[in-house]
Amino acid sequence: MESIVLLSHKSPDSVINVKVEFGEGAGKVPLDAIAERAKKYQPKPKITYKMIQEYVEKKNGFKVHTAYIAEVKRYLGLTMYDAPNVVEELKQPRKHPPKEKMEAITEALKYFEVI
Repeated sequence: MESIVLLSHKSPDSVINVKVEFGEGAGKVPLDAIAERAKKYQPKPKITYKMIQEYVEKKNGFKVHTAYIAEVKRYLGLTMYDAPNVVEELKQPRKHPPKEKMEAITEALKYFEVI
């Protein structure tokens, strides 16, 4: 919704009229250029653990657990999602991923441009 509010009864000193024509040719703004500029400002898609798991399985042929992905993110100092049900004290110590899985997850994070 747009609204315009008149703050005073004073008439403007001058008026500027702008005419823009879209299309091909001299003096016209091409629509392709506008579409290209709009693509630059689109937000990046959110990368999920499931996407990382699928990439690792497709590329390396083995599955990785989400806990391993979280451990690699912690190791690399990446921001983590604030879980509403996080516990203060772990029942079991965190398991560190094997070297090959850690490398595969790091490669996936690079592929998705997280790092």
